[in-house]
Amino acid sequence: MKDTFYITTPIYYVNDVPHIGHAYTTIACDALARWHRMLGKRVFFLTGTDEHGEKVQKSAAAKGLSPRELADQVVTNFQGLTPALTISNTGFIRTTEPRHYASVQDLFRKSLASGDIYLGEYEGWYCVPDEAYWTATQITDGNCPTCGRPVEKRKEPSWFFRLSKYQEPLLDYYRKHPAFIRPESRRNEVVAFVEGGLNDLSVSRTSLSWGIPVPEAPGHVIYVWYDALTNYITGLGYPSPTAEFGTFWPADIHMVGKDILRFHAVYWPAFLMSAGVAPPLGVFAHGWWTVEGQKMSKSLGNVVDPYEMVRKYGADAFRYFLLREVSFGLDGDFSEKELVRRANSELADKLGNLLNRSLGMLGKYFAGVVPAPGRSEPADAVLSACGRECAPAVAAAMDEVAIHKALAAIIDLVTKGNEYVQSTQPWALAKYPGKRARLGTVLYNALEASRVAALLMAPFTPTAAQKLWEALVPGGEPVENARIDRDGAWGRLAAGATLPAACIVFPKIET
Repeated sequence: MKDTFYITTPIYYVNDVPHIGHAYTTIACDALARWHRMLGKRVFFLTGTDEHGEKVQKSAAAKGLSPRELADQVVTNFQGLTPALTISNTGFIRTTEPRHYASVQDLFRKSLASGDIYLGEYEGWYCVPDEAYWTATQITDGNCPTCGRPVEKRKEPSWFFRLSKYQEPLLDYYRKHPAFIRPESRRNEVVAFVEGGLNDLSVSRTSLSWGIPVPEAPGHVIYVWYDALTNYITGLGYPSPTAEFGTFWPADIHMVGKDILRFHAVYWPAFLMSAGVAPPLGVFAHGWWTVEGQKMSKSLGNVVDPYEMVRKYGADAFRYFLLREVSFGLDGDFSEKELVRRANSELADKLGNLLNRSLGMLGKYFAGVVPAPGRSEPADAVLSACGRECAPAVAAAMDEVAIHKALAAIIDLVTKGNEYVQSTQPWALAKYPGKRARLGTVLYNALEASRVAALLMAPFTPTAAQKLWEALVPGGEPVENARIDRDGAWGRLAAGATLPAACIVFPKIET
């Protein structure tokens, strides 16, 4: 097994405010980063902000600010997601940092030296919001094919990247690395696009000044997407031969929204191949969120503010809903009612209830001391089998980046745990002194199901999982330091340990 894991979010454009899309990508990356740490791997998790380009330049001018002043003001909105959403990122990159200028210019010079960048002139239809040129056949009624907003005719000198040269190398890379683009449906789209032929790509602009200068070419700044994509190697210290770059590159997963997959799966690996740098190992494109069935937009006033969601429901409930609600990779619909329903029915009524009722009976019948389990009966075997299968099932789901499946497996365990308590009726067993050994076995198994669930929930609801873990493993190491292969095994609950009488981690959300 590879002993390192490098995952990235896309860097977020500072001409926006954080919304559910930013939160979703970041939370998903955080869950994967935490999971791989709990497998014992060394993990690097990078996020950051994209601060150059025409949109920022225009927005700053409208506010009477320099682009740098605007970026410095807005970046705090994105940096604040780390504590608000309980994010465990290793690094945060800003494209206005001097280290990033050096990185981008080095990559550009290497492609220039290899003959893959040349000077020409570009004429086409330009979309300012998407920072992209389109041909006349690509636009529809004068509008951008991606965002639907008006485009404008432009002509300017430009440096071009020989993307056409990389059609076959890219297709060959896709063949040799079938899991490079996921999910499968997105892979098919990208392969079809590349098979259709690639045109050389304009990688500089003269129509704006807010960007990284093209080396030895006054008046040109590097195309904002070339600049932005390079952040993934800047964050590891490129172009210096750092320990981080040598250890973690190539990236295991670039997590992106489906709208920017082409930049990551076509342009980015081609830029790297040209410069003699290994391409990333994987790109995963997730879906978009609507809100109560409608497209999210400022004009509709339905933009979901992650800070507001955390204030109302807590980070764990918000994280859980986003990762549990939809099949990861597909589109989803956000509803506060559904968030409350899931948090109450699954976190409070299933996970929280299993632990609390078990702790309550342990305190009542055994003075809070965990009994050693006795002879197994059929009902015990059903629960313990589910418990033994849970960690491998979650591991398989996380390997395929099917986060929703991982959570479903954990909820299945706690559901079976509650059914087990209902069927074995420890409160009835407690009435008969001769059944004390059986009562001890039942409570041990119910608590052990809670312990396994608490461990496996740690990547997804880290704060709540730690509280659960503290209740079940008093005096132990933090749950984030636990190991899935070791601590996920059934039967590791310590007999003889004294546990608290209650642990209210998921109080019901009142509406």
